Order: sequence, then structure tokens, then C-alpha cells
Amino acid sequence: MTEAQGKVLILGADGFIGRHLAFGLRAVGLEVVASARRCARLDRMGFETLEADLASPEAATVAFWQGRLEGVSHVVNAAGVLTASERVSGAVHVQAPAAVYEALGKTGQRETGRGVLISAVGIDDSETGFARHRREGEAVALAHGIMPLRAGLVLGETSYGGSSLARALAALPFVMPVVGAGEQPFNPVHAADLTKTVAHFLTHPAEGVQEIGGPEVVTQTEMLTGLRRWLGLGPVPVLRLPVWLCRAMGRVGDAMRLGPISVTAVTQLEAGVLAEPSEAVRALPERPRGFSDFINARPAGTQDLWHARLYLMRPVLRLVLAVLWSVSGLIGLFLPTAEFLPLIAGSGVPDWLAIAFARLGGVADLLIAGALLRGWRPRSMAVVQAAMVLGYTVAFSVLAPVLWLLPLGGLLKNLPVLALIALLYILEDER
Repeated sequence: MTEAQGKVLILGADGFIGRHLAFGLRAVGLEVVASARRCARLDRMGFETLEADLASPEAATVAFWQGRLEGVSHVVNAAGVLTASERVSGAVHVQAPAAVYEALGKTGQRETGRGVLISAVGIDDSETGFARHRREGEAVALAHGIMPLRAGLVLGETSYGGSSLARALAALPFVMPVVGAGEQPFNPVHAADLTKTVAHFLTHPAEGVQEIGGPEVVTQTEMLTGLRRWLGLGPVPVLRLPVWLCRAMGRVGDAMRLGPISVTAVTQLEAGVLAEPSEAVRALPERPRGFSDFINARPAGTQDLWHARLYLMRPVLRLVLAVLWSVSGLIGLFLPTAEFLPLIAGSGVPDWLAIAFARLGGVADLLIAGALLRGWRPRSMAVVQAAMVLGYTVAFSVLAPVLWLLPLGGLLKNLPVLALIALLYILEDER
């Protein structure tokens, strides 16, 4: 890529595509202002940052942005949410970007056309909230001279969301699941090639909506098979999941807030993600590579294999721990007192207090189970779980130390439970 000049604001800079854009545009000489809801890690990566929650009401006002865009000459909008409420989706895709474009125009720094919106293919034929708000966001961008660039499936050296799910499905040990027949077409584009294209259009803007995808078309089955080979794993049978079952799993994923496991993602996979590169993209001085070319450009490392195999352990761990807390809560609420009071006989704790603690503990356990099933603040809840297990362990170690010596483990089982909670805490951190 040739050296570029100017200062570019990147919205959604902490996302999968956003980070590639931030690093890639910085590498070609642009000053980067990385904007995201949380900027601590972008700060540590050496970027000038602008912390902003696009879903907040203040981010939809021109006044919020006007004093923060000093010297900014370009904008790249890589912000987006696949599954969110109407309010949040509208704010992130439409209202907040409109305020940014308007504020940037008022600074006098931006020339018409010196901006790119990263959009998505397939939104014209879909009536999901994501697609509808994406279309509205494109209209707003065009009205402000910002070029929408619809990208197909984006893969890269790292992964997130849908690309992480694809790796996880490819790495399963006994079967390789696909949605429906698995013949849906994809022409993935590498994130580095997408970044080169964005850099080109910032200095050589094209008119209207553009579309980018790789030159190689593969089916869903072929793509997952390619990823499996790249990970160095042997072949396994393809499991063709009925679409109705995938949609049911997507609804569970929506309820548990499991990101790419969603009805919207299933809808996209059911249709495939096939981009038709526009004329301006076909005329690029450096064309995007095909799937086979970039997947074979570097070897998979241990981190790739571990991530692929652990990715689906996050929902599994959530469910396992939710069952554990549910059963623990029900036992605490309904176990007859004659069954547990003898365990702490001689501890000096009055029976009424022991019963009260058991019942209150049962309520607390059920609340934790509910939070896990809903995906509510999962990392904070991991800390709460660890504190509860440690509290129970210390309390019963004092009241009934003999529980450490029970034949089937007793309190000893709390140690692997704490390890599982620590693992979930790690897996819930994707950024």
C-alpha cells in the first residue's frame, strides 16, 4: 500500500474489522483516532482514542462530536451490531453515524467523499432489523458523501463472531455441522485486503454503493473443510442440520446472548454470503486474494487450534454452571432441615440461623443461574460465582471440616468448580 496522509476517525475500532482497519491504515501513514465504547486496550496498542458509546443518546447529537474531531480529515465507520434491540440498532447504524458525518462536515476538515462505511452484502433481500438499519445507515452515508462498501464474509489472521464460529464448527471432533445442505455460496475476503481497499477509496472515492468479496467462490461445506485442513485436522463426516433446528438453536443463542449463535446469523448462513464485486473494486490496483490463497498463506498455530476448540465451550460452560446453580438453589430452598442440620451439629450455629442461610443461599444460587442463562454481564457474574463458591467453602470448612473428607469429594469438588469458573471468565473476554 502507498503512503497516505491525513487523520482518520474509525468508528467501531475495537471490533474484528475495526482493529484490522486501525492497524492497516496506521501502517500506510494515516493518523488514526480509534473510537469505541471501551478504549483501554486500543490505548495500550498505541492509538489516539475517542471513547464513545454509539448506543447512548448523547452520541446521536452533533454537539457531542463537534469538539472531538479536531484535525480529522477522513472517517471510516466500521461500527455495527448483528443482534440488538430496535433502539440500539437504530442508534448504532443510523443516528450516531449521522451525527458524526454532520459534525465532521462542520469542522471544514473533510472533503466530500473522503469517508467509507463498512456495510454488509445481502441486506437488500432481508427484513431483519439489522438489514433494515444497515440500509438506512447507507442512505445517511450517501447523503453526506460517505461511500458505503458492502463486504462479504470477512476472514483474517484473527477471528471474531461469525468467523470464530466457522472455525469452531470446522474443529469439532466427530462431525462437521453445516446449515441445511451446506451448498450455500461464499466468497470470503481477507481483512487485510479489505483494509487496502478502504485505504484506496479514502483517497480515490467512487460513486454510490460498492461491494467487495474475494475472487474464489466456495460452498459452506468447502469453506469449513478448508478451515479444518488449515488447522491440520483429519476429515470427519459432514452433518447437515435441518434449517428449523438451526433456527431453534439461534433462538436459544439470542436468549442467552451468545453472539454469532443467533437467528440473524442462521438466516445469513441459510442464504450464503456472496458478494458481487463492483466495477470500482474490480479496477483496484491490488485485487483481493481468494479463499484458498489467503488460507494457505500462513500456518495455523497452537493459539488458532485452541481457540477453535474452546470457542463452543463457552456456551457449554454457561449451561453446566447454570444447571449446577439451579440444582444448588433448589436444594437450598426445599431440602428438609433434617437432612442438613446434622451436618453442622455442634458448630454452635442456632438452627433458625442455619435454616435462614440455607434458604437465602438457595435464592442467591437461582439468581446466579438466571443471570448465566440470560448472559447478563457474564464476566462480572463469573466473579460473583467465584466469591460465592469461596464463601461456601470457607463457611463449611469452619462449620463442618469433615466435609473435606467425604468419600465422593464433598468440599473438594469446589476446587474444579472454581477452575471452571476461571475458564469461563477467560472465555467471556473476546476483546
